[in-house]
Amino acid sequence: MSDLRKAIKQLNMIIKLILTFFFDPIIGGIYRICGGDVKGIVIGIIWLVTGGLFGIGWIIDIVTVILKNDYTVLA
Repeated sequence: MSDLRKAIKQLNMIIKLILTFFFDPIIGGIYRICGGDVKGIVIGIIWLVTGGLFGIGWIIDIVTVILKNDYTVLA
């Protein structure tokens, strides 16, 4: 696991929620790319190019942070 992924997992839930709300397409894409596997890299690039899957993924990430205190279920 990369240092970025470890740092994000250790953040407070409120901080994760704020970051997700304002910066999800950027942070979500980079977070997924840092996973290291081919699937994560492809999804991360799609996430960056489409702005969080045209807003749908952004909403999914916000709900995931609220319910599970985890950044994403797709990574």
